Amino acid sequence: MILVTGATGNTGSALLQALYARGVGPLRGLTRQAAKAALPEGVEVVEGDLGEPASLASALDGVRALYLVSGLGPDADILAAARRAGVEHVVLVSSITVETHPHVVPAAEKSAVEEALKASGMAWTILRPTQFASNALMWAASIRQSETIQAPYADTALPTIHPADIAAVALAALTEPGHHGRVHALTGPEPVTARQQVEAIAEALGREIPFAEISRDQAYARMVAVFGADAADAVLDVTGGDVNEELLAVRDTVARITGSPARPFRQWAAENAAAFR
Repeated sequence: MILVTGATGNTGSALLQALYARGVGPLRGLTRQAAKAALPEGVEVVEGDLGEPASLASALDGVRALYLVSGLGPDADILAAARRAGVEHVVLVSSITVETHPHVVPAAEKSAVEEALKASGMAWTILRPTQFASNALMWAASIRQSETIQAPYADTALPTIHPADIAAVALAALTEPGHHGRVHALTGPEPVTARQQVEAIAEALGREIPFAEISRDQAYARMVAVFGADAADAVLDVTGGDVNEELLAVRDTVARITGSPARPFRQWAAENAAAFR
């Protein structure tokens, strides 16, 4: 049994689809609202909250492999529950910032989760993606209302990754040999700026989207109330304020592991145009 947490999320849903298409099973998807989950036929849907690891006993029953996105709950407690349930292998989605920006608070927290997994006694594979293409959904409401999209560091290009590519590597880690005890840094195929992301969405929609660059201070004032000071500073650092060559590097990990090139941001924008209409 493979348990995919965040089964309706950007990477979890893509992973379940890929596992199902490959004929891998049995499969179980964990979601907070099972009644609303549209998962492939044959996938067992279970309701649970990663924020309450004690409630996961039934979801973990009989599970041999677990797909877990770091930060959706108290990770150390989730890993402990998985260990008690007899889980043998965990594929953990962490962050590239563990290696590129270990000094920022969110990266240090993810690093601690990685170390807890390594010390758990379970086999492990760690995925460290860069910025998700799906982060652009934060602009969806503004684009639907024809508002100007405002972003700092408008021309800093990051190798943004399509969530389906994270899922494709997770699929390999869960079903193929050679991934236990490995850390995979994952990126998209090319650097893309915030300005270029908006242009790609505009192309997918067939209309112009107004865009304006704002200062870091302006962006911080909007973000701090939502994310808190540490997270706001970290996001602004890794999206332009404190980038480095390691963060900006395009890596061929997706192609090497899956045999298919990483998907460009324009493909993600075309596939998700409906969310911006």
